[in-house]
Amino acid sequence: MALDEEIKAARKEIVSDGYEMSIGELMNLYRDDELRIDPEFQRLFRWDDTRKTRFIESLLLGIPIPPIFVFQDDKGIWELIDGLQRLSTIFQFTNILKGPRAAELGALSLEGTNFLPSLAGKRWEPSADDAEDGIGEVHQLEIKRARLRVEILKKESDPQAKFELFQRLNTGGAALTEQEVRNCVAVMLNKDFHEWLVKASQLPAFVTTTIQTEPAIQAQAGVELVLRFLAFRHVPYTKGLDVHEYLDQALPKLATEPPFDANVEERVFEQTFSVLSDALGSSAFKRWDGESFGGKFLMSVFEVMAIGTSKNIDEITALNPEERSQFLTQKAKALWDDPVFQRNSGAGVRGTTRLVNLLPMATDFLRPH
Repeated sequence: MALDEEIKAARKEIVSDGYEMSIGELMNLYRDDELRIDPEFQRLFRWDDTRKTRFIESLLLGIPIPPIFVFQDDKGIWELIDGLQRLSTIFQFTNILKGPRAAELGALSLEGTNFLPSLAGKRWEPSADDAEDGIGEVHQLEIKRARLRVEILKKESDPQAKFELFQRLNTGGAALTEQEVRNCVAVMLNKDFHEWLVKASQLPAFVTTTIQTEPAIQAQAGVELVLRFLAFRHVPYTKGLDVHEYLDQALPKLATEPPFDANVEERVFEQTFSVLSDALGSSAFKRWDGESFGGKFLMSVFEVMAIGTSKNIDEITALNPEERSQFLTQKAKALWDDPVFQRNSGAGVRGTTRLVNLLPMATDFLRPH
């Protein structure tokens, strides 16, 4: 049967192993850099002290905990794929957490719980001014000897398997946004590509035209917009795909396959948002009501104006500065009278419908005649 063959083929792409290890063994691996947590992933360590305390309580009470997932590279090093909150809690509590978050978070002081109210104020080691606030050697050993299963994705696995596993394990929970998951996947696939996305999202002209709020910046909205920009330029949109599914599929293509040329894309990106910023400033992707630009950033306008400008950037930059600004301003206004745009923008239009109709019109709409 076709299904049987597909399952067998897919299984061959994932070479895995797994066994139980003690917390103490995992602590030693982490200390020796044989178990690594990428800084981009570690940045997403978000449990509050109540959840951290409950997890430490589970270890003390012998309550089974879910497995963690790691990827084993060609040097035998384990890279954490799933289990960030649990392992980071252990490493913070035992004072071995590394990276920028370690200094930011400091030592973990536990809270009292229903079962263990005396946990309140307890630490791994007693503090200098209170010899009684340490958890004690007996309980330290109990935690170190607690066991959990480690599922290991071997280096022989298909390269796509690592990031697909990460996406499946880390999508759907409240802890991570879809773009934060994609950021971690980008790091796994190609760190240079991820750094390019982050750098591009900080370009002053890009920040000006996309007018991101602080919550949007924290949620990596700018990085997602840069990814959209690249995807719309290079990865054909498949009709019917959810926008986030499309971005999930576009990311590995852009990060690992030609024709992405960082130098060329940097030039196009900088020129595109520089000319839009010079002409329209923070109004570049806003609504035109017939008299003025206003309101919030609109994705539908971004999809036409940014992509169309990038596709015609050589012709647009060939115009003198005054002609260029007049051309882009006139197009930003005329967009709102365009029948294709009118039919395929607005709150009631699904992203799938919008993309399949607006992306094809962008190049012609922004072509100087």
